[in-house]
Amino acid sequence: MNAGWIVPFIVLGGALQTCGAAMNGQLYKHLINPWLASAISFAVITVFFIAAFALMPRPLPTARDVASMPWWAVIGGLVGAVQVYAGLTLVNRVGAGTFMGITVTSALIMSLVIDHFGWLRLDPHPITLLRAVGGVLMVCGVVLIAKF
Repeated sequence: MNAGWIVPFIVLGGALQTCGAAMNGQLYKHLINPWLASAISFAVITVFFIAAFALMPRPLPTARDVASMPWWAVIGGLVGAVQVYAGLTLVNRVGAGTFMGITVTSALIMSLVIDHFGWLRLDPHPITLLRAVGGVLMVCGVVLIAKF
């Protein structure tokens, strides 16, 4: 991917995540069972990525690549399922703005902690005073969005 498209693509992903939460909320509302709605949501995702892989099967990992992978790397999708389930069941209760505000802010604060300690094999990026202030301002923004 051309470096000039990285930020716009991330912005698109964030915007679509909000739409996805609202769409999943409607899926749950009409299917009633959150587990069925979650399964259908993930089935669509699975079919999409299997088709994409069938069209673009390269590169493939080597045995060495797979052997060096940490055990927890394969559960990233399951971790993401928590967010999908939360979107399915809670976005209609709190609204898309509050839901996504809490989602983004909690993700940002956790990312500051992960960066600071270098967890999950990431290079450490210490929390500075200004980074901490940014996190606090995010929390303040969510409070304003939720309250008003």
